[in-house]
Amino acid sequence: MPGALLPGGATAAFLASTLFTQAAPAAPSSIVAPPDKIVIEVATVNGSGCPINTAAVAVAPDNTAFTVTYSQYLAQVGAGAKPTDFRKNCQLNLIVHVPSGFTYAVASADYRGFAHLEKGASATQKASYYFQGSPDTASRTHPFSGPYDDDWQATDSTDWGQLVWAPCGVQRNFNINTELRASLGSADPKTNSFIAMDSTDGDIQTIYHLAWKECPQQR
Repeated sequence: MPGALLPGGATAAFLASTLFTQAAPAAPSSIVAPPDKIVIEVATVNGSGCPINTAAVAVAPDNTAFTVTYSQYLAQVGAGAKPTDFRKNCQLNLIVHVPSGFTYAVASADYRGFAHLEKGASATQKASYYFQGSPDTASRTHPFSGPYDDDWQATDSTDWGQLVWAPCGVQRNFNINTELRASLGSADPKTNSFIAMDSTDGDIQTIYHLAWKECPQQR
C-alpha cells in the first residue's frame, strides 16, 4: 500500500501520483483552485473498515481533489464470514488547511471497489459528509444486487447551488462517514458474497472532487 493513514493529527500532505481525470464543477466566474497548496491532516480515524495503518490520504497536485485508499475495507456474508462481517464502516475526521481567502466544498465523490454477490444476495455502499458544528449533512446510498462479480463504481454529485461550503475564516474539521453492507438474502448460505472498497496495489481509490471560491473580503 502506498502509504498509511496517520492518526493523531499527523500531516497527510502527500502529493498524489494518480492522475485525476475529473475536476470539480465550477460555477461561472468561480476559481478552479487556489494557487497555494492545501494540506490535509487526519485528526481521527475510526471504524471496522479502516483499522490503523490501512488507509491513506493524498492531495492532487492541482488542488482539485484528494483521494482515500483503503486496504482492508470489505463486508461479507455466508461461508467463512463472521456474524459482524456483514457491515463495515469508516469515519475520517480531516483538518483541511485552506489558503487564506478561500473556501471549499466537496462537489462530487467517486467510490470504487469490487463485489462478488451470489444470486439472491445484495449489498449497499453509503456515505455522508458534514463540517464540524454544521447541521447540514449530505448522504447518499447505492444498492447492488446479485448475481454480480465485477468492479463497481458509485458517484455522489451535488449541484453548485446546493454545495455546503466550509465557513470562511474559521477552522472546521471535515467529516466523511462511509459504510459497506452485505446481505445474504435468498442466496445459498454455503456460498460467500462480499463488497469491497479496498486495494492492495493502490489502483482502487475513492476520489473527492473539490469546488473552490473566494471568501468575501472583510472590512
